Amino acid sequence: MTKTEEHRLYAALRSLKTDEEAAAFLGDLCTPREIDDLSQRLEVALMLDEGSSYADVSRKTGASSTTVSRVSKCLNGQRGGYRLVLGRLKGAAGAD
Repeated sequence: MTKTEEHRLYAALRSLKTDEEAAAFLGDLCTPREIDDLSQRLEVALMLDEGSSYADVSRKTGASSTTVSRVSKCLNGQRGGYRLVLGRLKGAAGAD
């Protein structure tokens, strides 16, 4: 994939305004399993951020220990994508 294609994907994601739009786009772009996997990883990140143990996260989400560990590494890594999104989701929940 070229950088142009990658940036076009980022622009497409930024253009989504509603849950319905996101569901339609992701439903076309991803398999149901991929959407489940992405959703599970976000839930793992949320639980880890809230202080849940790896074992609890794995048991409650069904995620493998490898997935929990990988998400934890990203959650605490330099990119900060999970932290950014979790902060915004928590801010949006507080605005309700």
